Formats: sequence, C-alpha cells, structure tokens
Amino acid sequence: EAGLLAPLPEAEFPWADIFPELRQEELHFKDGQMYAVPEKFGYNTLAYNKAKVDPADMRHTPVLWDPKYKGRIAVYDYYIPLMGMVAIGLGMRPSDISVSNLPQIRDKLFAIKDNAALVGDVVTSQTALATGQVDIIAGGGEYVTAGLHAENPDLDWVLPDDGGVRWMEAFGVVADRGKQELATEFVKYILSPEGQARLATSSCYWAMPANSKAALTEEQKTILRWEEQPGFIAKSYPYFVPGPELDAQMLEVWTEF
Repeated sequence: EAGLLAPLPEAEFPWADIFPELRQEELHFKDGQMYAVPEKFGYNTLAYNKAKVDPADMRHTPVLWDPKYKGRIAVYDYYIPLMGMVAIGLGMRPSDISVSNLPQIRDKLFAIKDNAALVGDVVTSQTALATGQVDIIAGGGEYVTAGLHAENPDLDWVLPDDGGVRWMEAFGVVADRGKQELATEFVKYILSPEGQARLATSSCYWAMPANSKAALTEEQKTILRWEEQPGFIAKSYPYFVPGPELDAQMLEVWTEF
C-alpha cells in the first residue's frame, strides 16, 4: 500500500512447487499482483539432546511441564510462539487463546518455569543446549540444532504429535532503486532448487526451504527431517497475531513469567 515493494513476475516463480500451506495469497499478493514470495520456514517446537532425554517424550508438548525434566529446560524468550505451544499442549489451537482462558495458559507457563534453568534469546538457549547446561529448549527447532549436527549429532529437534508453531519468511524487491531486474533475478535464484538448498543450510542457521523440490542432499534431508515435513506442516499453526487488548494481557503474563 505504501508503494515500497516492486511487483514480481508471478509466472517466472515456482509457485506450484512451494508447499501449499505456505502459498497464502493474503501475505504475498495485493490486488492480484505478487509482491513477495515465501522462501524459508521452520518451527518453534522442541530442540533437545537425544543422549540426555527420551526422544519419545519429545513427541508430546506437555513434557514441558513434566517434573521429570525439572531444571533441564531453556525457554526461548518470545511470548507468541511459547504461549502457542502451551495452548497446543492444552488441546487448543494458538488462535483459541483468549482473555477468558489466559489464566490456564499462565498456570502452565509457571509449571514450565518450575522446570526451567533459564529464559533467554536464541544464542543463550542454543549455547545452553550445546554446552549441556540444559537438555531441552522450549521454542527451539531446526534453526537451533541443524547447523550444529556435525559437531554434535545428539542435538536434535521434533514437532510433537499434538502439533506446533510454524514461522515463515518471504522475499520481496524494493521498488524504484534502479536495480529491480537484477534483484528480481536474485530472488528467482533463491527460489530455485539450488538456491533453496543453499539458503536452507546457510551458515547463520538452517531452516526449511519453501520449495518442495529443493536440491538437498540425503544427509541434509535427514537433519531437517525432510520426509516428515508434509505431516509437520499439516499439524503446525502459523503465528497467532492477537488483537491489541489480548496482546497487552499476553505480554503482561509473559513479563510476570
């Protein structure tokens, strides 16, 4: 609406190869014109050291408030996905969170706090898992452990059977900068099978390529649990965006937590 993004030539992008759940036109199109394209996604879920925990336990979100793992959990410090995970563990969808059931969310958050060794950002929680300070990251995922797999193959992640929270990103091209054609070619490369594989396994952090035909190696597919992606996507939910009143109350609970 502000005119900051240049239109993209939809026919020149592999739109049909992008996972269907990521092809949300309301996020990428305006008045029928494409302005952005999904390029990467992943999960806020459970990352863990499989040598220190029972991997079967990690298939169930309520493990986060199981006293069995007291003092062994790091919590990623972001209220939207973590409250979403709690809702899923209570049998709800993240979008079911409301002012009326927020006390239930709070109760389980404080049960997680009883098990937590720390609450921190990505680097803090990742370091705690890598050094053995904790055995589980609540809100972790492939972006935490995949890049460390060569260093420590016991670091793993999974989307629980009851579901999880899915994040996603998109690329666009800034309008009126003089190099829109070149920038568009770069975005087209990033969406190609080769570009997707390189982006998904970049040194900053690994994540899921949006193109289902990404040219991943068999080892990379194993680390990313590629064969499980259709099921993971189907039982994961995009970030819940609360209205102003609920958002303020959720932040208040998280600050207390």
